[in-house]
Amino acid sequence: MGWKSLDDMYLDGKRVLTRVDLNVPVENGAVTDSTRIDRIVPTVRDILEKGGTPILLAHFGRPKGESVPEMSLRQVIPALESALGRSIRFGSDCVGDEAAAAIREGEVTLLENTRFHPGEEKNDGTLADQMAELGDVYCNDAFSAAHRAHASTEGLARRLPACAGRLMAEELKALETALGNPERPLMAVVGGAKVSTKLELLSNLVRKVNHLVIGGGMANTFLAAKGIDVGKSLAEHDMTGTAREILSSADEAGCEILLPEDVVVAAAFEAGAENRVVPVEDCPEEMMILDTGPESVQRIIKAISSCHTLIWNGPLGAFEIKPFDEATNAAAQEAARLTRDGQLVSVAGGGDTVSALNRASAARDFTYVSSAGGAFLEWMEGKTLPGVAALEA
Repeated sequence: MGWKSLDDMYLDGKRVLTRVDLNVPVENGAVTDSTRIDRIVPTVRDILEKGGTPILLAHFGRPKGESVPEMSLRQVIPALESALGRSIRFGSDCVGDEAAAAIREGEVTLLENTRFHPGEEKNDGTLADQMAELGDVYCNDAFSAAHRAHASTEGLARRLPACAGRLMAEELKALETALGNPERPLMAVVGGAKVSTKLELLSNLVRKVNHLVIGGGMANTFLAAKGIDVGKSLAEHDMTGTAREILSSADEAGCEILLPEDVVVAAAFEAGAENRVVPVEDCPEEMMILDTGPESVQRIIKAISSCHTLIWNGPLGAFEIKPFDEATNAAAQEAARLTRDGQLVSVAGGGDTVSALNRASAARDFTYVSSAGGAFLEWMEGKTLPGVAALEA
C-alpha cells in the first residue's frame, strides 16, 4: 500500500486537519454509544504527542447542505472530552474566520458538521481549498467515510501532505490481510436479508474465496433457485436467476458454496415462537425459515476449522430474536476460539455483523471488527475507495 501513516509525518508545530467519524447515535442531546469516538483517541493523542495541533473534521447525519441545529457536532463534545480526558474547543463552522478563530496551538478543536455545506458531498474544490487553509497536514482517520468522494475525505487529501490515522491504518492493514493477500484457505460468511443488496459482493467473493457460506434471508433465495420450496420464508424470487448465475460462477472458480441443508422453521417471527428443525427440502408451506439448522452449523464449523482466514459479513439467521440466533452464535464462537488459539485470522464488518458478534460474545476475540458499514462492503466488493486512493496518490 502506498499511503503514509502518522509515523511518516513531521507534525511538530503543524496544524493537522483530522477527518474522523463522529456520526454516533444521540438521544435527547446525549451520545448513547461512544464506540466511534473511543476509536479515534489513539490518533488524536499521537498527534498531540508529536507536537501537532489536531483540528477535527466530521459529519453528522444528513443535513443536505444546510445548517440544522439538531445535527450540530456541538452535542458530541461531552463524550469526546470524556474519551480524551481533556477540554475540546469548538468552531461554529468548518471553514473561514469562525473556524480559524477557534483553533489554538497544542489544543484539540472540533469544527462544525462538514455537511452543513452543500459543497461537502459534491467534493467542491472551493470548499476543499477553504478547509485546507486551516491546516498544514491532512490525516484521514475515518475509513467509514472513505467510500465517499467528499471535500473532507478526498478533496483535502489532494491539497495537503496526507496520511492515514491509527484507526484508518489498522483497518486497511486488516482488510489487506483478509482479502488482498490472505493466507489460504480463505472463507467468507455472508448473511443478510436480500441478495439484491449484496450482489456485487457475492459476485466478487466467489472469484476470491475457497469457501462461501450464505446465510440469513438471502440463503432462501439461493434455495429457491435450486428448486426448493421455502414456504413463507423471506426470499427474492425475482432474483433466483441471478442466484443461479452466482452458483455457476462459483463452480467455475472452484469456490465451494455452503447453503443450509437443515433449517429451523416457525409459523411466526417472534420471540419464543414454536419451532422445529427440518431438512431443507421439507419446509412446510405455511412456515418460514428463520435460522440455519444444527447439522448445517456443524458443517460450517468444520469448514471454518479447515481455513486460515475468515471474512464475516451478516448473520446466519434472524439473530435478533431467540432462539433464531443459535446458528450465528455457534459459528461465531467457534471462529473466536480458533482466533484465540492462533489458528485463524478473522475480520468482520457491517452493522448487523457487529451487533450479532457482540450478542454472541465473540467480537472481542476476532482479529479485527470494522465499525464501518458501506466502506467495508465496498472494499469487499473490490471497489476503489476514493478516500483511500487519495492517500495513495
